[in-house]
Amino acid sequence: DFVTMGNAVCGTSIVFLCLNYLENDYYARYMGIAFGLFPIALFFDLIDGWVARRRYSSPFGSDLDSLADLVSFGVAPATLGFTLGLRGFWDSVILVTFVVCGLMRLARYNVTAEIISEGTGKVKYYEGLPIPGSLLLVLALFSAWWTDRWGPLRIFGGQWDVYPGHFHPFSLLFLACGLLMVSQVRIPKP
Repeated sequence: DFVTMGNAVCGTSIVFLCLNYLENDYYARYMGIAFGLFPIALFFDLIDGWVARRRYSSPFGSDLDSLADLVSFGVAPATLGFTLGLRGFWDSVILVTFVVCGLMRLARYNVTAEIISEGTGKVKYYEGLPIPGSLLLVLALFSAWWTDRWGPLRIFGGQWDVYPGHFHPFSLLFLACGLLMVSQVRIPKP
């Protein structure tokens, strides 16, 4: 459970760093640290999974892991997207949808893991993209930030005026990722 808390601390810190970035005239160090915390959150998540497979895993630990994952791989990437320019009305709708899809995916896993494992306790596949798959979005956002293609008018794909506000096609990557999380695509578990 302490390892899981490391994951949650990373995700929460990323959110606060994004807020500091916006508040402090886009001070690059905040964003650099935020991007650096994503692999550390993943490390904690992988170690937590390894520990859970080696020892007894309680329902509390499983739910705690899901909540930490939601923060680090759901809320934090959405906050990062908003911070780097996905601030239009439709972008916000898509970012919220992405987080809700992550929440639904984690809840579905917690409820169906026992069924999928067929009583063995070992899940053979994931149903839908695991939420850490959102790190692909983080890589895309890192690329935009690193190449100075961030901000409402410069992010990849530009900005479109779509009633009742603005829309950035880049946000469709978040929608696709969210829909993959709640899909019934079976992904073999290593």
